[in-house]
Amino acid sequence: MADNATSRGKNYSIIAVLGMFSFLTALSGSSTNLAIPKIAIDMDISSSMATWIVQIGLITTAILLVMFGHIGDILSKNVVFLAGGIGFLIGSAITGFAPNFPIILFGRVIQAIGSAMIMANSMGIVTQYFPDKRRAEALAVISMFISVGSISGPGIGGLIISASSWRWIYWINVPLGIVILWLGFKFLPIPKESWAHVRQVTQGANWTGQNLFTLGIIIFFLSGSFFQAGRSKLLTGIIFFAVGGVIALYAFIQDDKANLPWIAPEVIHNRGFITSITALALVMLVNSVSNILLPFYFQSYNGMSAFYSGLIIMLQSVTMLCTTPFAGYLADRINRELMTVVGLLILMISQVGYAFFPNNLDMWKIIPPIILNGIGMAIFLSPNNALTMGLVDKSLSGIAGSLNSFARTLGMTIGISFGSSLLFFQLPGVKRVTASVGLPFIHAFANVFWTATVISAVALVIVLVRYLGSRRKPAAAKESA
Repeated sequence: MADNATSRGKNYSIIAVLGMFSFLTALSGSSTNLAIPKIAIDMDISSSMATWIVQIGLITTAILLVMFGHIGDILSKNVVFLAGGIGFLIGSAITGFAPNFPIILFGRVIQAIGSAMIMANSMGIVTQYFPDKRRAEALAVISMFISVGSISGPGIGGLIISASSWRWIYWINVPLGIVILWLGFKFLPIPKESWAHVRQVTQGANWTGQNLFTLGIIIFFLSGSFFQAGRSKLLTGIIFFAVGGVIALYAFIQDDKANLPWIAPEVIHNRGFITSITALALVMLVNSVSNILLPFYFQSYNGMSAFYSGLIIMLQSVTMLCTTPFAGYLADRINRELMTVVGLLILMISQVGYAFFPNNLDMWKIIPPIILNGIGMAIFLSPNNALTMGLVDKSLSGIAGSLNSFARTLGMTIGISFGSSLLFFQLPGVKRVTASVGLPFIHAFANVFWTATVISAVALVIVLVRYLGSRRKPAAAKESA
């Protein structure tokens, strides 16, 4: 009994460390989204250019997630996770002290490398320490930390930006992160590995595939800058989009045939796993559209302060925080596939609500879609994460977790790039969103969310097919018996 109590106590401590770092990264991410209009003014750059502060971090994270997941599997998930915490703090400090826009981007890249190391191994660490019957609940706890971070980001970030400089949204990460790192080194066991062993296990890795993937992702997302330039750069944008996509896709094919692939064949050929992360990518794409566009709607177009804008936007995360515990509890006890269908249906309805946002600040039309978005996300995420990690062997939990995080990050990156590109493509010649843009902004804003509604419907079809398939399996098993 004492051993069980000690083991449970250790597991709770590990969840606390994972959760607190998840909180910190979510806090930084949501604060950055809110700060974009202010940073654009401070650095004298266009609104569309300022979105790269978010995009470059997400692109870097997406590029490195699979690699760090693989390294975590062959070396130590704990070591990679804690090293990521150190990188995240260094990047936060550089961004906070950055004197110009290029240094901001550099700091965000360093911060994103750390985030990739953290995200790639968090779910693998949970799988390592928690059995399947308790895994969804453990993942739900981490989701709650993420929700609290997302809540605190707009609230704390809005207060900081209104009262002081946006730089404090990065500086605040440093003292908080040092405390979490101290706890991490205390509770996460670190195996002793020689540099010779590290070089040995990484030397034969498929670096050709990693380099191809990096090149493809960079070209793919550079297309967004051409789309934002308007119709004159449309063809160039399409070419970059297609070429980058093909190279990134080929990198997966090349990796599958490599002697030492980054992604284990058992994972990449697991149809159920691929279905789960595809649905996740589409959901995060849709959710990120509102994350990047709402600050422009509230602050730039309607003149609302960053503080009040943050309070309204944080309603989504408050709703997620309140709904997630119930979603995690139910996901361990009822049909997880059905829950993902319900969550996506609610998310799709919320996108329709965003498309009907008014020209003025009519809160009766503005608040319901934000709350529905939070409910839909909470009901979808916990059961889908549990389904995803339950489909692979524990020995592959690191790469499976990193692929899950990759799908999440890729969806967010595409969503932010897609949302901002489609918005500014419809507003040629607009350097910075203001009230003077008028109704063209509202029309462009609505068109983006009608497109997000269609993408939500595609994701809904995917999870509905999965749910119907899960219902047929027990019936087929009974017939064969």
